[in-house]
Amino acid sequence: MDLLIGRQYGKGLSAYALKTIAIIAMVVDHVAVAFVPSGSALWQVMRGIGRLTAPIMMFFLAEGYHHTRNVNKYAMRLGVFALVSHFPFFYFNFGRWPVSGGRLWLSPTSVIYTLFICLIALMVWNDESLKPTLKAILLAILCVAATPGDWGVFAVLSVLAFGAYRGDFKKQALAYCIIVAVFLVLQGQVSMPFVYAKFLAIPLLRQYNGTLGGSKRSKWFFYVFYPLHLLVLGLLKYRV
Repeated sequence: MDLLIGRQYGKGLSAYALKTIAIIAMVVDHVAVAFVPSGSALWQVMRGIGRLTAPIMMFFLAEGYHHTRNVNKYAMRLGVFALVSHFPFFYFNFGRWPVSGGRLWLSPTSVIYTLFICLIALMVWNDESLKPTLKAILLAILCVAATPGDWGVFAVLSVLAFGAYRGDFKKQALAYCIIVAVFLVLQGQVSMPFVYAKFLAIPLLRQYNGTLGGSKRSKWFFYVFYPLHLLVLGLLKYRV
């Protein structure tokens, strides 16, 4: 009902607006990682702002799966940009390229790779031709495959929750909050104040009005901006 009201009267925020918020939050987070003293009050605030990015992007990956005309092309696009993004991601984090000493470093890698795995997981989850046992095995394998990527298993489970309960925001929000709480405990992050900002994405997503917003080309901006901003920040961090 809420989505229908939003569509009819244009209330709330479009997908483009929410993704833009996620992008800004991500940049704030990465600037903190690169240039702000770890553990400082400013660092905590900026890292907290950055916690908004993951749930927004995961939510819209689940939405994108249902809206895309060709899920295979969608997966291919994510796969290509995951490969491209690996190089600036690695450089931003370690100050060197992932190819050195005759060796190619594939791990850790970027969130684009993780989102690619999440999309494959959604495809498996919604494939009615697969038997439940096989589906469970494949999803478990995909969870393991996601571990080298930023956000890791947390992203896979969250995307599946957003996808499984699509159309019922209360259930989506509850499932997501449970997953966040479990991972806070499992990863020993209960005493880290900024991580609780992950819950603040729920009020933002609640404002989603079901519209795309932006232009047909705007989706490419998000794909290109991610590796580009990592490259720029990496060069500023290590070369300037």
